[in-house]
This record gives sequence, structure tokens and C-alpha cells, in this order.
Amino acid sequence: QVQLVESGGGFVQSGGSLRLSCVASGSIFNIRIMGWYRQVPGKQRELVASITSGDSINYADFVKGRFTISRDNAKNTVHLQMNSLKPEDTAVYYCHAQTLLHFNAWGEGTLVTVSS
Repeated sequence: QVQLVESGGGFVQSGGSLRLSCVASGSIFNIRIMGWYRQVPGKQRELVASITSGDSINYADFVKGRFTISRDNAKNTVHLQMNSLKPEDTAVYYCHAQTLLHFNAWGEGTLVTVSS
């Protein structure tokens, strides 16, 4: 099994920046992809960005050019650098990992609030 712990959420004004981090533990050698999703009340959870074990990266269109995902393999950590934040980026952000056997692990979520 894989356990995920997020940090770095908070309150920021429009145009500001935040950096989210996610530390993985457990069966980390089985992880094939990690990423970040977000969810607002009443809406489905949506992909923000993902990175594979081979460093293939995917971004949602609404964050391209503003957010950057990266991984530190030595620390089993994935980061999400969020710049030029907008009020519509306000959401709970969840770290996600999928293993080689397609088991999905989720963090508890971290709240990001962007004021206008």
C-alpha cells in the first residue's frame, strides 16, 4: 500500500503563488504515476497535473503555463508549484498515486483559497 501526506495549502491573494508537496510512503517502488487533483463542493474531482515514473508530465489546460509539477525521487516527494493563482483555483487539492497494479491512493487533501 501507498500512503500520501500533503502540505502547503493556504490562503493567497489573486496573482500569488503557493507550493504544494506530497510525501509518499509504503510501497513506493510500485508507483507508476503521481499527480494532483482538485475538487470544489458540488463538482467532480478533476486532474490538475500528473507525472509518471518516466517523468512524462500532463497538465490540465486550465493550469498550463501557471503550474509546474515536479518530483524528488530521493525524498519520495511530488511538488506542485502554483503561480498566477486565480480565485477559480480555490479548491481542495488532493495528491494521488497509482501503482503498477492500478491501485489508487489518495491523500486527505489540502485547502487552497485564492481571494480576488
